[in-house]
Amino acid sequence: MSPFRFLHLLLILLFSYASANTYHSLLRMVPDDRVFSGSAGFRGAADGIFCDSWRLSVETNNAGHWRIIPENCLGLVEEYMNGDRYSSDSDVVGADSLSFAMTVQIEGDGKDIWIFDIDETLLSNLPYYVVHGYGSEVFNETSFDEWVDLAKAPALPTSLWLYEELLGLGFQIVLLTGRSEFQRSATEKNLLFAGYHSWERLILRQTADIGKSAVVYKSERRAELEAQGFRIHGNSGDQWSDLLGSPMTKRSFKLPNPMYCVE
Repeated sequence: MSPFRFLHLLLILLFSYASANTYHSLLRMVPDDRVFSGSAGFRGAADGIFCDSWRLSVETNNAGHWRIIPENCLGLVEEYMNGDRYSSDSDVVGADSLSFAMTVQIEGDGKDIWIFDIDETLLSNLPYYVVHGYGSEVFNETSFDEWVDLAKAPALPTSLWLYEELLGLGFQIVLLTGRSEFQRSATEKNLLFAGYHSWERLILRQTADIGKSAVVYKSERRAELEAQGFRIHGNSGDQWSDLLGSPMTKRSFKLPNPMYCVE
C-alpha cells in the first residue's frame, strides 16, 4: 500500500472519531519509515494534507463539535489566519452575501433585516488567540472576558464592507451574539471603535439563556423577531450554531473559523 493511500485511510478513521488524541494514537499505527521520517520527509506532507482536510471537515460541519485544533495543525491554522487565504475566503463569503442581498426587495417598512454574529464575524479576536495558541488551548472564559472588556477587537474588513453595503440597500441590522448581557457596554464600545454603527438591535444572552446551546438560544431569538413581524433575509456567522435551527433565514452565510467551535 502506498504511503498516501495509507494516509487516506487514516484520515477516514480520524474523521470517524474527531479527536486530537485519537489522531495521535492513529498516527502511531503508521510505520516509522512512512510518517516519522522528519520534517522534510513524508511526515511533513502528511501533516499538510491532513490539516487541510481537517479544516475542510470543520468548515463543512462534517467534524461536528470539537474542542481544540489537532496539535500538529497549529502551524497551518496560524499561517491561515494570518495569511491571504483567510482574507480571500472571507472576501468570497462577503461577495456571495451581497450578491444575494441585492436580489431582495426591501419593503421600506423597517422590517427587512440581516442578522450578524459578532465574534469572528464582525469583530476579529485574532489578537487574543495569537497569545492563546490559535485554538490549540482549551477555551478559558475568564481570560476571554478580560479581552472583551478591553473593547479593542478590530473589524473584519470584509464584514465591515458588507455591513455598510447592507445598510445602503435598506436592511435593518440585528446583532445576535453569544456574549452575555453584562458585556453589553464593552461590546457596544468595541463595535463603535471598529467602525460599526446604526444597528437596529444588539441581542445578548440573558440570565434565562444560561446553559442553552447556541443553536437553541439563537433559534429562539430568531423566532421572536419573526413573531414581531421582521423578515429575516440573511444571517452571517462563523459558527454553524449561528446558522442552524428553526426558523432559519432565507440564506445563511458561513465565515471561516478553524480556531474554535461553539455548540
